[in-house]
Amino acid sequence: MKFAEFHTGQVIQAGPVEVSEAEIIQFATAYDPQWFHTDPTAAAQGHFGGLIASGWHTCAMAMRLVADAALHGSESFASPGLAYVKWPHPVRPGDRLSLCATVLETRCAREQPHLGILRWRWQLFNARGTEVLDLEATSLFNLS
Repeated sequence: MKFAEFHTGQVIQAGPVEVSEAEIIQFATAYDPQWFHTDPTAAAQGHFGGLIASGWHTCAMAMRLVADAALHGSESFASPGLAYVKWPHPVRPGDRLSLCATVLETRCAREQPHLGILRWRWQLFNARGTEVLDLEATSLFNLS
């Protein structure tokens, strides 16, 4: 989507994407090697009663859905960061995750009118409707 296609209040939906045990372990082994992400046997005895995905893996899956649904072919070039990120419930093997991205604000930078600024909220939900990710991101677009 081009920057001009985004508007306040717009809702973009994408997915679902299914998360496998192998994918959870592979991501965590490479980037977040904590036992509750990498060892199903130990995780079964832990606080969550089973293997859970890294929160960073959850963010990466959301990023892929956003890239495919909204940023592919756009003028987006960077992000200065997130206002917040929350993982209210864990992602488990076999979960099917769907994205709901809500546009909070679009504007051009005052001193750089060729710079578009998009502020939006990304939420991921599993098939039961349970929220597993909530974040607010800012994306920058080159309008020149």
